Amino acid sequence: MAKILMKGNEAIGAAAIEAGCKYFFGYPITPQSELPEYMSREMPKVGGVFLQAESEIAAINMVYGAAGAGARVMTSSSSPGISLKQEGISYIAGAELPCLIVNIMRGGPGLGSIQPSQTDYFQATRGGGNGDYRLVVLAPANIQELVDLIMEGFDIADQYRNPVMILGDGMIGQMMEPVEFKKPKKRELPEKDWATTGTKGKRKPNIINSLYLAAEELEEHNKRLQEKYRAIKENEVKVESYNIEEADIIIAAYGTTSRIAKTAISQLEKEGYKVGLIRPISLWPFPYEEFNKISDKCKGILTIEMNTGQMVDDVKIAANGRFPVYFYGRTGGMVPTPNEIVEKVKEVYGGDK
Repeated sequence: MAKILMKGNEAIGAAAIEAGCKYFFGYPITPQSELPEYMSREMPKVGGVFLQAESEIAAINMVYGAAGAGARVMTSSSSPGISLKQEGISYIAGAELPCLIVNIMRGGPGLGSIQPSQTDYFQATRGGGNGDYRLVVLAPANIQELVDLIMEGFDIADQYRNPVMILGDGMIGQMMEPVEFKKPKKRELPEKDWATTGTKGKRKPNIINSLYLAAEELEEHNKRLQEKYRAIKENEVKVESYNIEEADIIIAAYGTTSRIAKTAISQLEKEGYKVGLIRPISLWPFPYEEFNKISDKCKGILTIEMNTGQMVDDVKIAANGRFPVYFYGRTGGMVPTPNEIVEKVKEVYGGDK
């Protein structure tokens, strides 16, 4: 299949349509507004529905309705808009409905800026809404991977009856790269016999709900959810590693920041430094086990993020006291440069190669 040059936001829409998405409900916000614009133009061509809701809150509840009817559905927004959707996301997770949610992150807190950021890691991986629930959170580092994860994300959502979030940033939404649309590895997906599609007098009505007034009943529901989350942690961890058995310093970074880190690593290797990389692709489930493969001679792990320190907490858990964990971040929409990372690695080295 020929490659096509596409902007990230538009590639998301094209991949979603290729994956069979038939409903998109959203609301414009920079830096992801090209995505709803693309969907408004392209969805009707495939018999799908685009609807610009009156608010982000309305959009996520429309997602709830379409997902409850068994449709492949998605929404997208950027950081403040995702915050507005949190109540609905908790309801969707509680009702065990599959859907895809895209967050193209911008600087915060509050309205912040329209520049790229990674400040929503806590919100995405810890659950921004109420209750004991989890989203599968996938973090692409380039447009091809973005397309691949969008398409696989719909399958993951259907397999586990769970919302999946694609966590990108303003750079990945706005950059242009060549992509091709490849079918994801085939999964055996369950029938949606739980969907509210009308009984036609042939069965009892299906009920989609996240309300359990009896404490014992809610506890059993939460236990079932936790069993599902354990299965996701066993089967859906995604990670890229480089030179972690030989490196003196390991960089941990995700998304487009990891690309900057790779440039820094290349520069450092030319100067004789041994530096490896762990790039979590699934932020939840987090690839804790990958950190066990790091050599005992490692001097430390340097976490690089576009925030003041969020994924670094998971890296510390993964390191489990075996190595010191350092952090370098830029925030407010500022992007770390390869030279800044190089200098920080040299500082961790302490001048001794």
